[in-house]
Amino acid sequence: YGLRPYSYVLQQNYPSVLPEDLLPYSDGTYQRLNALRNGGMFMRFKRLAAAVMAATMCGSLLVGCGGSDNKSADNNENITATIKVWGPAEDQAEENGKWLQTMCEQFNSEHPEWNLTFEYGVCSETDAGKTVTQDPANSGDVYFFANDQLQTLIDANAIAKLGGETADYVKSTNSSAIVDSVSVDGSVYGVPFTTNTWFMFYDKSKFSESDIKSLDTMLSKNKVAFNITEGWYMSSFYLANGCTYFGKDGKDNSAGVDIKGDKGTQATKALVALVNNPNFVNDLQGVGIAGLRDGSVGAYFSGSWDYKSVKEILGDNFGAVSLPTVKINGTDKQLKAFAGSKAIAVNPNCKYQQVAVALAKYLGGKDAQAKHYELRNVIPCNTELLATDVIKKDALVSAQNDTFNKTSVIQPTVTGMNDYWTPAQNFAKAIVNGEVTADNAEAKTLDFYNQINTSIVK
Repeated sequence: YGLRPYSYVLQQNYPSVLPEDLLPYSDGTYQRLNALRNGGMFMRFKRLAAAVMAATMCGSLLVGCGGSDNKSADNNENITATIKVWGPAEDQAEENGKWLQTMCEQFNSEHPEWNLTFEYGVCSETDAGKTVTQDPANSGDVYFFANDQLQTLIDANAIAKLGGETADYVKSTNSSAIVDSVSVDGSVYGVPFTTNTWFMFYDKSKFSESDIKSLDTMLSKNKVAFNITEGWYMSSFYLANGCTYFGKDGKDNSAGVDIKGDKGTQATKALVALVNNPNFVNDLQGVGIAGLRDGSVGAYFSGSWDYKSVKEILGDNFGAVSLPTVKINGTDKQLKAFAGSKAIAVNPNCKYQQVAVALAKYLGGKDAQAKHYELRNVIPCNTELLATDVIKKDALVSAQNDTFNKTSVIQPTVTGMNDYWTPAQNFAKAIVNGEVTADNAEAKTLDFYNQINTSIVK
């Protein structure tokens, strides 16, 4: 399974206040929260020596960012402090070169005026909004998050505004869309390190460069796998036809989800037509990627988390591109994916803000992004890196960034999105099951509209 937006994962996997279900990691794998609580590890490294210590999951009660004294940090002060850094398990894994530990140690070596110890906690970007908000004061001092959690983190006083040099750095090294994804009311709240969206993988032996511009053309030639029963994907049809989610900028919770009228009905009919096409494959439980492997599927919609598997399967026939068009009411419309970013946050409860902000900037900086790409194929968003020949020639980078820049809409960060995913999934299932048809699409879409906007807490 691919990486899902935080609010979708929360709705699906965390129905209670204290979840006992599954924790999603950034590559789409899951681990039981109880297993992390009981057996997760925090790793402590000093500048000259490293020692591993057992601890609980990222929600354990630990003293906040601090040192042997609790003074505020002046610019030239010699600081002795322990900094808790929470990030995905994959970034700390031996097989991925221990990216997080490596970067923190490099940061430490570049600051001889500070005597820092790091405690590393396992907490994925998609889970930060759930875990950190439970106890911000005792959570990671620096942590990773997916931007659709931003408003939830702000409401819990769990994320600090970034100003001065750090905010200027974010604005000068990222596209305006990336900056906007980590900003609320003009204030920057994170240091972005990658974009987050989905696109199309395809088998070059089955589709030409002309074919892949149109979903309808592709469906006339071979089977295409698309996960219609997830709102993250299904919404692309409504976005393509001019429907809006929480206003034009996605930041007006009171505006709700506008899929009423002809624009919504037409998108629903297009989804019905997709499901009824004999070359459509509903991508559930890995069916799409399995079809690529056995040759029964020619194209598959997913994201960078599936890159290694798809590349291995397709070899020289590997293709990755941004989204195609689809016919809606007889006109070609551009499919649009929800998109966002992943970023580094600073906990406002950290006592040494100077250190935490500097570390966040470092982990989201150019050199760290380059290393992230080298070790894990994490696609950078730093504009200088994106301009290098090596990265420009990477089909994966082009597919994700072309989607982000040309065929996407920034996913709303308002809390109302939390109330969208389950109704969207249920409506999509009704389409797949034949309960929603071209004949009743208008009435069913209106019911869907009313259900969504009734459930949203405004």
